Amino acid sequence: MLSEKDKAFIKYWEENRVKEKSILKQFFPGLPIGLALGGGILLALESGWYERANMVAQGESSPVVLFIAIAGIVAFTGFFYKKFRWEMNEQAYKELKLRNEKPDTEKNSEK
Repeated sequence: MLSEKDKAFIKYWEENRVKEKSILKQFFPGLPIGLALGGGILLALESGWYERANMVAQGESSPVVLFIAIAGIVAFTGFFYKKFRWEMNEQAYKELKLRNEKPDTEKNSEK
């Protein structure tokens, strides 16, 4: 038997699973996590806590390359975080549906 929370999740996921699979729906909610990671990288570079890496970064790389790398990290993290969450919800939905259908099949087989 499923709890009320599980039934509410099944109902929500049946209504919203297609909408949440779209690329933009997966990218924008994960974007703050990617921005936090990119901000942490910039903060680490600007704070100078690792002087040797800071010297190499300032001497051998251009700001454009650094910006492109951080933008790539932000996009990658933002998209794949939300994609991972969608996959986890989809798996939970399938497991709950199977658990919900299992008692029905057992009752029918006993008759």
